[in-house]
Amino acid sequence: MKIRGAVLEAIGSSQPFADSKPISISELELDAPRSGEILVRLEAAGLCHSDLSVVDGNRVRPVPMLLGHEACGRIEEVGPGVDDLAVGQRVVMTFLPRCGNCAGCAADGRMPCGPGSVANNAGVLLEGGRRLHRDGAEVHHHLGVSGFATHAVVDRRSVVAIDDDVPPEIGAVLGCAVLTGGGAILNAGKPVAGNSIMVVGLGGVGMAAVLTAVSLGLGEVIGVDAVPAKLDTARSLGATQVYSPAEVVEQGIVADLVVEAVGNVRAFEAAVKATAPGGTTVTVGLPAPDAVASISPLGLVAQARTIVGSYLGSAVPERDIPAYVKLWREGKLPVEKLISSQIELDGINEAMDELAAGNAIRQVIVFD
Repeated sequence: MKIRGAVLEAIGSSQPFADSKPISISELELDAPRSGEILVRLEAAGLCHSDLSVVDGNRVRPVPMLLGHEACGRIEEVGPGVDDLAVGQRVVMTFLPRCGNCAGCAADGRMPCGPGSVANNAGVLLEGGRRLHRDGAEVHHHLGVSGFATHAVVDRRSVVAIDDDVPPEIGAVLGCAVLTGGGAILNAGKPVAGNSIMVVGLGGVGMAAVLTAVSLGLGEVIGVDAVPAKLDTARSLGATQVYSPAEVVEQGIVADLVVEAVGNVRAFEAAVKATAPGGTTVTVGLPAPDAVASISPLGLVAQARTIVGSYLGSAVPERDIPAYVKLWREGKLPVEKLISSQIELDGINEAMDELAAGNAIRQVIVFD
């Protein structure tokens, strides 16, 4: 079938992207779903720093690539062997499919799926190959989703079904921002009553971590960012204290659990220093592959600090997404507050500029 989607043509183009236009809106051919796959009509897709990191060259992926990994839509066709989903169901897409058989899948979310990671790096679906074509040439998939398009064929293991009362824009944000930020708190950080929680970096993932921390009601929730408007937003979401990075250093602010959601070496180092004795630093940011941090091993040993890496919030999507939906229904996790604007697919290059400038929390493409 013919679809319309946002294809990254080249990595590392100059900014502003509105001028260099590394992303084209193209007409493509999409194959029918194969065994174990489904066809989804997209309803909403969120823009994440993981998308931007491919555009700006921080994360090298094969191109041309149809971008987008945080998305929600309705099933239009199921392939052979898919008997637990039905046409018409709404599904949340998740960007790391789990094969269910590898050592990573046996780690209860702590480790990524090995085959899923290999497929994502190669720009193919979990069972191999590409379902996207343009002018007779293959186009790569982005993290098994390629959600910046009218339709997508994905592996069954890349989706979680949700009920119709969950709006598609909420479902989309659940698939990455909330899984990653919320999971950094619940799955990796595991705070207990009385713990203070600090979140360094208040983009979509960081704000989702703030929302989740507030929903727990355990102790002080601290938001840290260099953008004053984001500090105001964090306070409106329930953060009890907000600071700039400089203020954290100058005032010696510390917390029992510190989540770093920037993807910057200096931010990671600052997060470790802001972790109280006996506390835990959880890092979910994705810096450049060659980035190297400097920390004091003595500080870890003498003050019993712990550093935890968390990919996709150490999530098991089939378990965690229903839990976040329950919190949303109860009014404890107002995910809609993370959405800073709704945009059209044609504005994707300009939206990447907004993301790069730090002006957006979650921009969401809404499809008709």
